Amino acid sequence: MAFWLTKGDQSQLLSKQNIALNFSDATNANPTIEIDPNTSFQSIDGFGYTLTGGSASLINALPAADKDKLLNELFGTADNAIAVSYLRVSIGASDLSASAFTYNDLPDGETDENLAKFSLSKEEADLIPILKKIVAINPSIKILGSPWTAPAWMKTNKSLIGGSLKPEYYAAYSKYLIKYIQAMKALGITIDAITPQNEPLHPGNNPSMYMEALDQAKFVKVLGPAFQAAGITTKIIVYDHNADKPEYPIAILNDAEAKKYVDGSAFHLYAGNISALTQVHNAHPDKNIYFTEQWVGGPSNFSEDLKWHVSTLIIGATRNWSRNVLEWNLAADPNYNPHTDKGGCTTCLGAITIAPAVSRNVAYYVIAHASKFVKPGSIRIASNIVGNLQNVAFKTPDGKTVLIVCNNNNSDTSFNIKYNGKIVTSSLEKGAAATYIW
Repeated sequence: MAFWLTKGDQSQLLSKQNIALNFSDATNANPTIEIDPNTSFQSIDGFGYTLTGGSASLINALPAADKDKLLNELFGTADNAIAVSYLRVSIGASDLSASAFTYNDLPDGETDENLAKFSLSKEEADLIPILKKIVAINPSIKILGSPWTAPAWMKTNKSLIGGSLKPEYYAAYSKYLIKYIQAMKALGITIDAITPQNEPLHPGNNPSMYMEALDQAKFVKVLGPAFQAAGITTKIIVYDHNADKPEYPIAILNDAEAKKYVDGSAFHLYAGNISALTQVHNAHPDKNIYFTEQWVGGPSNFSEDLKWHVSTLIIGATRNWSRNVLEWNLAADPNYNPHTDKGGCTTCLGAITIAPAVSRNVAYYVIAHASKFVKPGSIRIASNIVGNLQNVAFKTPDGKTVLIVCNNNNSDTSFNIKYNGKIVTSSLEKGAAATYIW
């Protein structure tokens, strides 16, 4: 059994431990995490981050050799790489872009229902070149696109902040998303899934757009057939907001006509409890669950953030049926820039800080403890929570078993890992996170 460790005091950071861990018939009184490979749950699509516009611009500004080295470390499979397997990108600007924009911005009073003026030109400087490099490193990476807003001319308030999508522009907005998917595909970038709207109940962001559940259901009933008519196989994932409103995705999935076009529901955890993901799964077990965003607020408390994010997201979201776990922005500068004015996040710590030297922050290690070992196509298998040792187990496509453990006790804890009737004994300091592979 191999054992990789990160401690809250940062004395060990995703460090492979040089100790012998071998299964035996020994017995002791330690709490025992028992793995049951015969009880399986959902398949895993991957672990990663949002490549915000700001992240892309910071990475793209690195010297060529440094840029390639960093991207290979993040997305490659070499011994020093963390093998990120899932990315989210914004369709148009997010609040962690330098400014707000869409791909069809027009002068006041103009409309463009045929999307003749649609253009990805604002992404040609940074996002597209970085995505092309990432896809070259990992051609099978899954990419989720999320819009923060529709073009202002389609909205009730003619602004990129707030307002709602006018029903008369549902078809035009569907065409906008289709043109985006087709334009990216023409560049060699496959968009695996989209959400119709990032954080639809948060109209105060810059950019943002308000979309109630019944309106999203109505839009999906236009978008789904438009995708089919255009031969688009990109998945439609609804909601993409906090776990305090499970009734939102359930309302959409309760609409039988909308449900036909929906692959699943996506969640953030700025409010609510991670168990809401299981509530939605139980209501519609034929639809998938995704976890698509959680920030780390700067300056980070590494030890507390490590413990919370590993136990609540890497472990908690996957134990509640999520097929992925995404932390928020991949990269920021030391001042948490770039971000939009008047609503953009001003203290979002990136997984890495580029200053221009690269440093790795807590979200880097949180994701790496899963992405490096739990490959896409892995299946979650049963394991018990014992003695506040939060954990989750997987069987990988190459037949390995992976167990991720976070010691949420207030003291160092020795425990057993039991598999096929034999045990291994290990120990973790309080707050430490570990990945075991055998």
